[in-house]
Amino acid sequence: MDTLRPMQRYIFLDLDDTLFQTLRKCALGADDPALQIRARLPDGTPNSFATQKQQWLWDWLDNGFKIVPVTARDVHAFERVSLPFQEEVVLNHGAVILDKQRRVDQVWMDSLLPALPAYTELLQVLWTAVEAYAKHHFGFKLRLVNDFSITWYGVIKHSSGLEAPLQALLDEVVKPFSAIMDGRLYWHLNGNNLALLPKIINKEAAVSYLMAGYRQTNPQLLTFGAGDSYTDAAFMLLCDYALIPKNTQLFSTLARAKCA
Repeated sequence: MDTLRPMQRYIFLDLDDTLFQTLRKCALGADDPALQIRARLPDGTPNSFATQKQQWLWDWLDNGFKIVPVTARDVHAFERVSLPFQEEVVLNHGAVILDKQRRVDQVWMDSLLPALPAYTELLQVLWTAVEAYAKHHFGFKLRLVNDFSITWYGVIKHSSGLEAPLQALLDEVVKPFSAIMDGRLYWHLNGNNLALLPKIINKEAAVSYLMAGYRQTNPQLLTFGAGDSYTDAAFMLLCDYALIPKNTQLFSTLARAKCA
């Protein structure tokens, strides 16, 4: 009988709402005695927690997989995650890759930077329109994500914690914008989080870049992708297998397809 060739196992893993979430999204909330703190706010306040099943998932993955986080978090938010990641890290929706020593992957960065200013200019025009809308509608929280002294994308939240106000902003201001309509910029809405991004910044491209590098040293790869949202779907499709948490944006899409 032929013996199986050894394969290196990688999982490209979204973090928020996949491996942990805010207390509001935990089924039992603060009444769940099994919750573990997984991330904190800048002042040290715990704000993300893992359920017992998520803790078990981490233990399983940590025993045999090379775990590559693929997250929208910037470097500072990632540093506040209390898990012992050992592999490369994809940050800012794919804009930044850190190596195992937590240095910026300059080859990847240099592949983006020449084209970025044209997209940043478009983003700033759209952002000005978003700011004007927010001045006349209470509760919006706007932030341009600047990491490693570079502005990458914008994120918008609402103090109500609801998606509806963001949807209204999206429909009135964002969708009609010319660079959104022609695809130079794109948007992503998931719960209380609306992101506006240049098309060259995406998780799929960053994961594809890493996979190509891994295959140079380990041609036999077994790859998994795990994520909860539409922005995760593209990089998950690059993988041999996909893991989708229950009751998330991607899971709901599958559920609707089943009922159609």
